[in-house]
Amino acid sequence: MMDGSVGSSVASDLVVEADLEASERLILRWDSTASSAGEERMLFDGRDRSDVERYLHAVDEIRRSIKEPIAAGSPRRSSSSSSENAIQIAMVRLEDEFRNLLLSRATEIDVEALVDLSSLSMNSASGEGIGDLSDVEGGGDASGESESVSGSRRIRRSSIGSMTSIREIDLLPADAVDDLRSIAERMIDAGFGRECIQAYAGVRKTAVDVWLRLLGVEKLSIGEVQRLEWDALEAKIRRWIRAARICVWIVFASERRLCERIFEGRGIADDAPFTETVKGAAIQLFGFAEAISIGRRSPEKLFKIIDLHDTISDLLPDVGAVFQSKSSESIYTQAAEILSRLAEAIRGILSEFENAVLRDPPKTPVPGGTLHPLTRYVMNYINLISEYKHTLTELIVTRPSASARLSGDDFAAAGAAPLELDFPESENQTPLSAHLTWIIVVLQHNLENKASLYKDNALSHLFLMNNIHYIVHKVKGSSELREMIGDDYLRKLTGKFRQSATNYQRATWVKILHCLRDEGLHVSGSFSSGVSKSTLRERFKAFNASFDEVHKTQASWFVSDTQLREELRISISETLLPAYRAFLGRFRQHIESGRHPELYIKYSVEDLEMALSDFFEGCTPSQHNRRRPH
Repeated sequence: MMDGSVGSSVASDLVVEADLEASERLILRWDSTASSAGEERMLFDGRDRSDVERYLHAVDEIRRSIKEPIAAGSPRRSSSSSSENAIQIAMVRLEDEFRNLLLSRATEIDVEALVDLSSLSMNSASGEGIGDLSDVEGGGDASGESESVSGSRRIRRSSIGSMTSIREIDLLPADAVDDLRSIAERMIDAGFGRECIQAYAGVRKTAVDVWLRLLGVEKLSIGEVQRLEWDALEAKIRRWIRAARICVWIVFASERRLCERIFEGRGIADDAPFTETVKGAAIQLFGFAEAISIGRRSPEKLFKIIDLHDTISDLLPDVGAVFQSKSSESIYTQAAEILSRLAEAIRGILSEFENAVLRDPPKTPVPGGTLHPLTRYVMNYINLISEYKHTLTELIVTRPSASARLSGDDFAAAGAAPLELDFPESENQTPLSAHLTWIIVVLQHNLENKASLYKDNALSHLFLMNNIHYIVHKVKGSSELREMIGDDYLRKLTGKFRQSATNYQRATWVKILHCLRDEGLHVSGSFSSGVSKSTLRERFKAFNASFDEVHKTQASWFVSDTQLREELRISISETLLPAYRAFLGRFRQHIESGRHPELYIKYSVEDLEMALSDFFEGCTPSQHNRRRPH
């Protein structure tokens, strides 16, 4: 019985030995360094699956023989070194096959397709795409997937299924993923996990770098970014925002998914393949935003920096989910720190903008008392701020400080003595609203300093009227800005505008209307005939000279707002024309009964009305259809 048992064991060993030798021969036949067959074609080229199955079976047989203990005197003991050599050859071959699969089977994806997907993510309000898209890659034979892959899908859904913006795509077809997983399983089991990871990361890192290049993400140092002219930087920020969304929502998320499909459950520590694949690209991507977050602050950058801030804020949960492992969490930390620095930059830029408005020096007055460029710039700027109020209300949490508002140095820099400004504060006003109101207060104060540059008092008032009217018009034209400024302060602004208009009319027309008074024209005696003709002639001459001067001067003044210009003319007409008509009606006959009446009665009421139509056009009055003969 014993002899039979021993014989049976020996026979079994001989069979195993024969199988092992056959497996080793098969491995050697596909040795690319020693076999022409190995050089000519790849095993996993899709031509003959039976070659793949036989080769993998041979690798498994040899690995099993190495792992199993070898009894003393067994014929297998002599072949252990050849088995080790065969495994070395097989691992080199599988590494080549692994790399070739990654290269040759990669899905070609158009950049515009990624743009469309990212747009879909931005508009997505539900997670309806997550489950569906996670099934796309496994759209082949689901039964062919190992349990660990299915498990990885369940884990993935639970970990990022709530992120509605992620839109994963197939980077490789499902059958290629299955082959890669089979190769990775055997390389890792044989102790070649590091080589497998390096081969994987080498290929996929190159693919990710290509995506970044196609999306316009350049390799720029912090210094290079900060030296860019603003127009060029603004264009790069727009491209970066698009690229960042595509990278986080699609490219990085899809790379993570592919990595999970191939390596999860294989004992690879801490997402090493994924981290090695994308970490460099992620650092490069966020490095651009980091350079801007620590760069020079200037008002024109505010809105693009807010766009950057909002983009990273939107992406941050997805960044945290995609880069969730210990080895890649530094990417999330980097993004969170950039977000914090961008928020600080936004607060700093707003403060610097306030100071810039305050310190804008009174230089040369703008011709014609028209709208000052500062007024247009500031009001358009705060109008845009109001459109970003959702973000800025969260970021601006302190009101303008009293020390900042009343700084003597600031007022001295602005060319004025320290002055406590009328700054209306409301308990219900948000800090952001308080800052916008303060900017308008500072602008108005600056405009008053600029108005003092005009030698003509009437022009000074017209300048203030023009500019405050524009402020009121811009506040009323934006529902968001009007809500933030408040109706109380808007009424104050409107009152200042009306006061400026009244002051202009007084400065210009009181003197002219003074020529049309009755006082001083009557001599003692009969009221009806006791008119001093010489005094009357002087009055008409004074009126003509004054009106000629005002007409010539104020035609070159400019009220840019058409409606305001017409309303101002009507207001002047309603004051001047009735007074002139009445004066002319009372005293015309005294002039016409004398010699050369045309020297004194220079204008008819209609002439004055026509002349007023030249006012505030910003050009020399036209000479056609001027005075008509009387």
